[in-house]
Amino acid sequence: MARVTRGAASPNAVSTGLTSATYDFNQGWRFGGVYADGSQAPGLVDDSYARVTLPHTVTPLSWGDWRPSAWEQVWIYRKHFSGAELTGGRVFVDFDGVMTNATVYLNGTEVGQHQGGFLPWSVELTDTIMSGNNVLAVIVDGRCLDVPPQVGSGGADDIDYLMPAGIYRDVTLRLVPGAFVADVFVKSTDVLTGLPVLTVQATIDAASRPQGLVQLTAELLDGSQTIGERSIDVSLGKGVTVVELTFSASQGVTLWSPSTPKLYTVRTSLSGGTIASHALDVTTGFREASFMPDGFYLNGERFEIFGLNRHQLFPYVGMAAPARLQQRDAELIRNELNCNMVRCAHYPQSPHFLDACDRLGLMVWEEPPGWKHVGDPSFQQLVLQNVRDMVLRDRNRPSVILWATRLDETASDYQELYGQARQLAYSLDGSRQTTGAMNTQSTSGWSEDVFAYDDYHSVDGNATLEPPISGLPYMVSESVGALDGPRLYRWIDSGETLGSQALMHAQVHDIAQSDQAYAGLLGWCSMDYASLNGRYGVWHALKWAGVLDTFRVPKPGASFYRSQIDPAVAPVILPIFFWDFGASSPANGPGSGAMIATNCDLLEIYLDGQPLTSGTPDTSSFGSLAYPPVFVDLTVDGSGLPTLRIDGYVGGALVTSVQMSSDPSMDQLGLDLEDAALKGDGSDATRVTFRALDAYGNQRPYVGGDVALQVIGPGVLVGQNPFSFWTYGGVGGAFIRSVAGRAGVVSVTAGHPTLGRAQATLTVTTPSARFL
Repeated sequence: MARVTRGAASPNAVSTGLTSATYDFNQGWRFGGVYADGSQAPGLVDDSYARVTLPHTVTPLSWGDWRPSAWEQVWIYRKHFSGAELTGGRVFVDFDGVMTNATVYLNGTEVGQHQGGFLPWSVELTDTIMSGNNVLAVIVDGRCLDVPPQVGSGGADDIDYLMPAGIYRDVTLRLVPGAFVADVFVKSTDVLTGLPVLTVQATIDAASRPQGLVQLTAELLDGSQTIGERSIDVSLGKGVTVVELTFSASQGVTLWSPSTPKLYTVRTSLSGGTIASHALDVTTGFREASFMPDGFYLNGERFEIFGLNRHQLFPYVGMAAPARLQQRDAELIRNELNCNMVRCAHYPQSPHFLDACDRLGLMVWEEPPGWKHVGDPSFQQLVLQNVRDMVLRDRNRPSVILWATRLDETASDYQELYGQARQLAYSLDGSRQTTGAMNTQSTSGWSEDVFAYDDYHSVDGNATLEPPISGLPYMVSESVGALDGPRLYRWIDSGETLGSQALMHAQVHDIAQSDQAYAGLLGWCSMDYASLNGRYGVWHALKWAGVLDTFRVPKPGASFYRSQIDPAVAPVILPIFFWDFGASSPANGPGSGAMIATNCDLLEIYLDGQPLTSGTPDTSSFGSLAYPPVFVDLTVDGSGLPTLRIDGYVGGALVTSVQMSSDPSMDQLGLDLEDAALKGDGSDATRVTFRALDAYGNQRPYVGGDVALQVIGPGVLVGQNPFSFWTYGGVGGAFIRSVAGRAGVVSVTAGHPTLGRAQATLTVTTPSARFL
């Protein structure tokens, strides 16, 4: 009988024990393209199938102009593997995410099905696996199905984000004993005392009833040091048994927060009697998070939320980005955009991204898949299943501070559904409040814990916010970018258009920070993303509302976020304009009201070495921001192609300086590889970006010509080659992916007809993971 486990063990759980093994199952897949009858048969000759490594998207993609018809079919994947090492226990294959529906066959026998693409699921193979050669076949249905967030016959353009099909997240194979710890939930109380009380809820799965009592032990570990422990004797039956034990930390713990993202391990082990030992490690942290009518409180102190929304879409690969790229997005949002919270819009995102949020101190709003649509009763049952699986997957994460238990911007007509969703979250977790993004301030039909409003308002190009709803915990879940202002913030747009994005984001965050009734604000959005929804905000099948572009290059809109950091950590001067006097730029420069994002308290500005003007932070218009922008008059004669210098002072001391050249004859091609090393597993990848730069490394707009790329060594170029600067706007990017089983140096060269050449290298190393 097929056995599918939904909401498998938390992705940050590690199975340990002498009879246990976890294998990287991303290697050695064969992709047959569109499914044909019998493609799942074990005897099928599949030598002609393409060899692929997961994560994988079923169709090649560019940086834009995606066509859903290219993936809205049924597809076939196959993998051959040996069962010789998989004896003496139970065997599970774990899928982190398959888009959209999947049916799994092992040696020609159907062993599991799953609906929906954003949450993990597992299939037990124990009764079907053979000691010799095995064939695992996965039929992937990428059509527009009546599965959240899809809208059935409405089509892909009825949803604000595209979802290319494929086995787009990791797959692993687990060998576990007959009785094993399947899941662990750690719930803590008395956190603010520094000596938290832990209630560890362990789910034990036994293929048969063990004889006698077994021992269940839970340990709290700080690194390798045990700082709390308890053991109890347990009588297990066949099937699933849930056991709870409670104990206190024996020494003080460090509370998790954005400034101190301290993580601990809880190891839960099963031993004794006639069973083989097994243990499961989960990562957690200790913190108290609460939304009140007067704001958000973290660890007992009011804390202002400052953040952005994020989609997990990438150029060329769709959603099939490996761990390194997912983690890098979290690093960008936390460390470079200085956000303390991210909303995972509008679905549960990669566990690798959330791992990084835990590690970096980036708080998370998490929500089930959905967008403005609630379907029929079967659709609604899948909504509840998604809420359940989301909570089970991520309830140990300290970064997750809110569950959204209603679908994004859906009407108030589904009180029964959302009541059930809330109760699911409360029963499975109970330590977090619930919310859901609303596109109206009406509380009719609303009964979540935190009222969240997608607030898109502006007057004469200036962003505004509606006042908070009195007496309710209240936050702004979206603002700027999608429905107000220019909507398109492309590199081909004017400096004035691109600068307005920074201005509007600064305006709404200033308003939110001026009133404690706002818990905070999450701007829309961190990165551009693939979409066909909306007449005015889509260009080349991309939404351009991100403060980073699809290649994660910071736009002028990102400069506001990048400036909100203590100057003692990093002094910042980021002009919100181009210093360019070409045919597409103003002949008299940025003009009056030129905006500069900075954390300095005085800017001195020079033209060709001579004093031009000075500026201080605009505290009258942005009095609630920690570091308001500076506005100065930069109306100049550009005919002589002058050089601009901006010196930044803090407390009277010169701390940083920026120079900008307007002479295009000294422009150059910039090339950046984000990482110096990759693992040679065929999955690992890093981003390469290339830009037109002035003599001082500032971005030069409106550059034509093509960039040609060359890769030598054990790496594969994933990207458009050559890349049209003229189309995209003087910026471009690609990925370098490792080749499975190969190591060495990869050289990447970019060339442009007028900007010259640039080169960078990285090293591919032999991976340490176990493959099967």
